[in-house]
Amino acid sequence: MSVTKPLEILDLIRELRQQLNLSQKQFATRLGISFKTVNRWENRHTVPSRLALKLIQEMLRKLGETGKRLLSQYFAEAE
Repeated sequence: MSVTKPLEILDLIRELRQQLNLSQKQFATRLGISFKTVNRWENRHTVPSRLALKLIQEMLRKLGETGKRLLSQYFAEAE
């Protein structure tokens, strides 16, 4: 699981969250993490762990065409 660039993944998180029409808190709940973690990602203080990236990829796969586009845009070995 290779991400194109660490900073770009932070843009993906915001874009995915907006596509799903979720607040940071709701998005965090879906991933099983804290609101603070999502907030730190989006504010470029930290980057997601490998496990979090895997969960994000799973979310993208469930989104259909939009998810496929985001997968290929942000993940090097996109399907």
